[in-house]
Amino acid sequence: MKYLLIALVAGLLFIPFLGAVHLFDWDEINFAEAAREMIVSHNYSQVQIDFRPFWEKPPLFIWMQTGSMLLFGVNDFAARLPNAIIGIATLVSLFAIGKKLVDEKMGMWWALVYAGSWLPHFYFKSGIIDPTFNFFIFLAIYFAYRIAHSAKSYRMAILSGFFLGLAVLTKGPVAILVSMLTLLVYFLWNKFRIGIKLAHLGLIALFASITTLLWFGYEILAHGWWFVNEFVAYQIRLLTTEDAGHGGPFLYHWIVLIIGCFPASIFLFTYIRDRKKSIYNQPAATEQKDFKVWMWVLFWVVLILFSIVKTKIVHYSSLCYFPLSFLAANQVYKLAEGRVRMRGWNIALLLFIGIVLGIAIALLPLVGVYKDMLIPYIGDKFAVANLQAQVSWSAAEASYGLAYVLLVIISAILLIKRKISKGLICLFVSTILVIQVTVVHFVPKIERYSQGAAIDFFISMQGKDVYVKALGYHSYAQHYYTREQPHANKNYYNTDWLLNGQIDKPAYFICRITDSEEYIHHPNLEVIGEKNGFVFMKRKS
Repeated sequence: MKYLLIALVAGLLFIPFLGAVHLFDWDEINFAEAAREMIVSHNYSQVQIDFRPFWEKPPLFIWMQTGSMLLFGVNDFAARLPNAIIGIATLVSLFAIGKKLVDEKMGMWWALVYAGSWLPHFYFKSGIIDPTFNFFIFLAIYFAYRIAHSAKSYRMAILSGFFLGLAVLTKGPVAILVSMLTLLVYFLWNKFRIGIKLAHLGLIALFASITTLLWFGYEILAHGWWFVNEFVAYQIRLLTTEDAGHGGPFLYHWIVLIIGCFPASIFLFTYIRDRKKSIYNQPAATEQKDFKVWMWVLFWVVLILFSIVKTKIVHYSSLCYFPLSFLAANQVYKLAEGRVRMRGWNIALLLFIGIVLGIAIALLPLVGVYKDMLIPYIGDKFAVANLQAQVSWSAAEASYGLAYVLLVIISAILLIKRKISKGLICLFVSTILVIQVTVVHFVPKIERYSQGAAIDFFISMQGKDVYVKALGYHSYAQHYYTREQPHANKNYYNTDWLLNGQIDKPAYFICRITDSEEYIHHPNLEVIGEKNGFVFMKRKS
């Protein structure tokens, strides 16, 4: 019954309003467009963008989106639905694993901690690959851990290999890299003593290979090695070079996790000087302590690996959400049971980050209301133009952020007064509620500033037999929101031909205002509009 209850609550949290805001360029639109092109081209084995091979991702998540679009139509709701379903499966799985490790309370706390933290919750309402990948790789590692503690160890190895294969089919060889590094570090930490035999490793490798070969093998047999070779080459380049201008400092992901995983991240600091007795009862204590070691190892492997990787994007460290949420729930459970205490500086840190987040939310509508006062101090021409978007704001909307500040303060007071369970529930439930308000109320308004005018332009081109091209910046929206069909004339891929050649149908262009000087004076282009930082042009007859 509790499994069904958790699934229903998760469904209410993650499914409603999935289509309330347009998909965001790049990643969300990128994957949705690949799914749409599978449907249009009837080529379900190769990922394509602009009806050309796309090397960056394998197809599993794209297949999930394709299935959703076949059921619900090509729209933003369908593109995000797979992650919402994964979110439901995730919370149910966390409850089940927590219950097996300790008891039902631990399972409930773990599910609440995960759902009640900002980025872990938010990503289940998105259309990016990472929540699905993270779920599969976490299950692969969980079943690898179970090998040493189950009478059905070979079955655990098979399941570990199966989910590892699904992870590879979702995001590529990085799944193997993370798994191997986790196993290696765990092996070293335990001084070369682990309960996984060579036969188990062989089964993991075998079933991971069988699973991945369902796609890789078919591709090689049907189309040769070229697609697979290009795919692997891209994955190597992604790990070794800074991609798409997404660089950042070494501590980038550390900051992302502390702030983005609030309030769960605060409870990691309670491990400092925590020498209290284990929450686990004998004789299962060894098994449960071992799982905590696996989670610490996974956390540090992912955090350090993606701190080293040149490309820095927020969701690259999102696999940390699973171990981080478990380690936080472990301490939350002990706090609720009175087996550990939060120090003053832990509560002070909770207050500081919570109040900063609340103030940031409160400032959003105030920026919208008083934007004319702020614009003179903004040096970015494109940002200034974005702010010209007509978005309705009220100063009263700042109350959402201020309410969050108040609830964080109330939670802290309850924790100080040793009303631990009430304080913890207030903290995580209030965060869930404010996340919902942010997603439904604020995100659509922010989207109007960042890309709304461009999306409107692309949508206006739906159903027209025209060329549409973004100039000076990279976008997938020009394909997805125009509902682009394959063009018979392959010169279309040549921007110079579109600008200067003998085109065979009307061509429309969009650029950012910061790049417009190069194009508005082009002899073959005429400006047909400008809105919120975007300039719209048409090829002259």
